[in-house]
Amino acid sequence: MTAPLPFEKTFPRVEPERLERAFTALTEVLSPGQVRRDEDTRQQYSRDESDSGVFPPDLIVFPESAEQVSAVFKTCQALGVPFTPCGARSGKSGGSLPLRGGVAVSLERMNRIRSISVEDLTAVVEPGVITGDLMKAVEAVGLFYPPDPNSWQFCTMGGNIAENAGGPRALKYGVTRDYVIGLEWVTPTGEILQVGRRTIKGVAGYDLVGLFVGSEGTLGVATEITLQLIPKPKHVMTALIIFDSVLTAARAVSAVLAAGVLPRTLELIDDVALRAVDGKAFHFPAGAGSAVILEVDGNVEEGLLAELAQAGEICERLGATQTLVAQNEEQREKLWSARRGVSTALRTLKPYKLSEDIAVPRSRIPEIIEKLKAMGTELGLMVATYGHAGDGNLHANILYEGPHQRALVETAIRRMLEMTVQMGGTITGEHGVGHAKRDYLAMEQSPAVLELQRRLKTFFDPAGLLNPEKMFPDPKRF
Repeated sequence: MTAPLPFEKTFPRVEPERLERAFTALTEVLSPGQVRRDEDTRQQYSRDESDSGVFPPDLIVFPESAEQVSAVFKTCQALGVPFTPCGARSGKSGGSLPLRGGVAVSLERMNRIRSISVEDLTAVVEPGVITGDLMKAVEAVGLFYPPDPNSWQFCTMGGNIAENAGGPRALKYGVTRDYVIGLEWVTPTGEILQVGRRTIKGVAGYDLVGLFVGSEGTLGVATEITLQLIPKPKHVMTALIIFDSVLTAARAVSAVLAAGVLPRTLELIDDVALRAVDGKAFHFPAGAGSAVILEVDGNVEEGLLAELAQAGEICERLGATQTLVAQNEEQREKLWSARRGVSTALRTLKPYKLSEDIAVPRSRIPEIIEKLKAMGTELGLMVATYGHAGDGNLHANILYEGPHQRALVETAIRRMLEMTVQMGGTITGEHGVGHAKRDYLAMEQSPAVLELQRRLKTFFDPAGLLNPEKMFPDPKRF
């Protein structure tokens, strides 16, 4: 087993005798190939993309139906073994890490697109469907699924449901919750529920779909997802707008939105992020200190040209030095490759990083960026700030040399989140609370609100075995 890093917390784990009983019981409700406990698989399922620790599960199961998921949950409940759902493990908050060991429940084999209806503008998918595969499948029949998390090429719909995933296009089109209308849901006790609807409109009863989407794997899992779709826009135009500094770029973003222009994306790339990706997927012009990817879409090409021109003029008045418009799909893809590659490329600047996804009112974007840069200078840490500036959701990355700097990094994160909340913002715009931010949730939410949510968790999961130690801080401390 991999030894914990110095900054990792440890949690109580299940005793070997109980695990052996769980292994025997799970092999009775699943086929032998659906239950694993070899060291390689355990290590494979011990991490996600949050850099918040290594926590190997004791067993990994791969159910292939709602009934099998239910059987796994009931088995774990009966034996008192914690169980944690997971998929592609692309999350940024540690939400799928099995902190107490036990059973990792991977839904990746439930990966069928069950139906796409052009007439009803809906799709029905299983949780293991890759988000990008769904996007391509619906676009092939003239429809559009707007949510586009940066990891769309490998993240799964089940994970998107758990985290209420967003993405660059959320500025215009909204996030995952805005497109989920129905769910087949397995509760922590193994009950299979049908919630929501298959019609576009419907207000019968409580909005359980709204509750379950974004519950981060703490209230159950989706085993079937019904989505509403929209017609695919006929035209998309993309521009890269170059600035001398990130503060100039941030002010321009605010000005574009204040002028009534609503692009489908307004993505900010600061000086550190630009340096990390420059020359890899895309070569930025000499002297570029920051950049904004501005994209518009619609059905009338002339209207899009006018919208793009208006936004470009606003940016030029506020200090943009160049506006480069993609002339074809190949050029457009190069621009987006640069943006999608930022997170990975930042590791070439420093060996370690922690990615935060704060969100502030759009009018405060320049202020928060300026304060974060100043904080980084004061603490001697490199701060990269990029992301969905159009809706105020910024990915602020702390880059550092190694575990010996982790205490300093934690200081930076706490200060960052305090500044964010003081500006009327939130500690997470799309990545979720999970394990990485649970100790900070009390900054934003009152004790009464935290306690209400704990009671909801206890109602659905009385034994507290599903995805333990997530989202809510220790009530003894907060």
